[in-house]
Amino acid sequence: MYRTHTCGELAIKDEGKYVTLCGWIQKSRDLGGMTFVDLRDRYGITQLVFNMETNADLCGQARKLGREFVIRAAGKVRERSNKNLKMPTGEIEIDVTELSVLNKSEIPPFTIEEETDGGEELRMKYRYLDLRRNSVKNNIILRHRVAQEVRKYMDSIGFIEVETPVLIKSTPEGARDFVVPSRMQPGTFYALPQSPQTLKQLLMVAGFDRYFQLVKCFRDEDLRADRQPEFSQIDCEMSFVERDDILDTFEGLAKYLFKQVKGVEFKEPFPKLSYKEALENYGSDKPDLRFGMKFRDLTALVKGKGFQVFDGAEYIGGICAEGCSAYSRKQLDELTEFVKKPQIGAKGLIYMKYGTDGSLKSSADKFYTPEDLAKWAETMNAKNGDLVLILAGEKIKTLTALSELRLEMGNRSGLRKKDLFCPLWVVDFPLLEWDEEEKRFFAMHHPFTSPKPEELHLMETDPGKVRANAYDLVINGVEIGGGSVRIHDSAVQKLMFKVLGFTEAEAENQFGFLLNAFKYGAPPHGGIAFGFDRWVAMFGGQDSIRDFIAFPKNNSGRDVMLDTPSTISEKQLNELMIDIRKEKK
Repeated sequence: MYRTHTCGELAIKDEGKYVTLCGWIQKSRDLGGMTFVDLRDRYGITQLVFNMETNADLCGQARKLGREFVIRAAGKVRERSNKNLKMPTGEIEIDVTELSVLNKSEIPPFTIEEETDGGEELRMKYRYLDLRRNSVKNNIILRHRVAQEVRKYMDSIGFIEVETPVLIKSTPEGARDFVVPSRMQPGTFYALPQSPQTLKQLLMVAGFDRYFQLVKCFRDEDLRADRQPEFSQIDCEMSFVERDDILDTFEGLAKYLFKQVKGVEFKEPFPKLSYKEALENYGSDKPDLRFGMKFRDLTALVKGKGFQVFDGAEYIGGICAEGCSAYSRKQLDELTEFVKKPQIGAKGLIYMKYGTDGSLKSSADKFYTPEDLAKWAETMNAKNGDLVLILAGEKIKTLTALSELRLEMGNRSGLRKKDLFCPLWVVDFPLLEWDEEEKRFFAMHHPFTSPKPEELHLMETDPGKVRANAYDLVINGVEIGGGSVRIHDSAVQKLMFKVLGFTEAEAENQFGFLLNAFKYGAPPHGGIAFGFDRWVAMFGGQDSIRDFIAFPKNNSGRDVMLDTPSTISEKQLNELMIDIRKEKK
């Protein structure tokens, strides 16, 4: 063994022991006749001491050590005279008697400290160095811990982990597939799975009535803070269940993880909110319930007073920001510019201040009497000191803009606290959504989602009104997971494909393997998939999933460390019988 102990385990109780440690040099300090070296491994930091009076040669060697050198040091544990109680090992140090350099290091391109001087792109390029920093290292350890707890809980309730293939058939499931050419079957391609959706349904047909998997999924789509081209899911499926059976089971998983990882206990059931209610009250199908500011529909109340902004609008809605009536004109102008951003799209902002003295003042005073404003305040449940913010326009666009404004006010008022968690289930999504360009319906989730049984009769006459037997778990404004009860009847599945515009031949070509399986006795089944990376990032108190993935991609989908995606050789292209098109100038 190279070492007897790690750099994070020795304490005052170990005083007098002769130990051997290995690790990386964090920093070195020369103080006249003494040299102090902080030695780091993944467990912590221990201070090494070299004394010029007792061993000048060894102290001279220590003074030649550079940052990130890998060394082995042996010596006796002794009590520190200047203790550092912020460190677990801060009461002791090692009086070194033996030293060997296992590997030298060049000067790192950035300081490996919590407050590093390295920019994100530089740290991504040298990710193996960035992973040495405590915060990033602890994120990866948290990820490991959550994975172990998931497996422990799922095993305890009878789920079997089954690995599904990574090279599968390309099927239309929403995002673009990543495709892999086959050398042995020239001109044909595998796809990397966007999810194991059809495979886990086949496992239900096979009789594995409780399946789960921590699985890699791949989607060729635009990236953002909570999205990577390859990501991990907690993928789950159950047989002989209805919707609430599934919700109860995986609410149990969520509560277990919160308790084990965060020490947070939920005793009450998670609330359920329909998709329609979520949009009407919060303008989003993933509402953040850590704070209020529910929307109020003011359309009927404020129209007909000659104010064209309101009179010409399809929908007028408002939020009440408690205690914000002292907002200055500058702050209100900032909010106006915020809602007018192209990605939000509102044309302007109307406000009403309910002063602490009971006064009511609005930016539309010219058109509304004090009595009118009093009715606004009553409808908005506003009280002294509150600020009412109102948007108007087309309904869907205005609800979306009002949602962004609500979140912005939540941030400004300090209401979106990282240590507060408010989970809910959003249910009863539309089954289909209409695409105006292609003049056809698309599945809102995927083509295997079951319609609500009581609305099945509308599939051929009015499919836009059919709701899905689907659900999302939303926590703090983030969709953590989503799933549905699946179609298990071949006739219903064929009807779904028909509504989606597939011919029988196209459906057979794309999904014949699933339709054939259904002929041999498919049980009623359903499931859910959780964004594992999002779970871990939320537990770590961050919005971006990137720092919780050992080797992530940047926003362009590039791995700057491996310098990929990259070109391949002409020989490889020839073997695959692939020609690369030249980009037209």
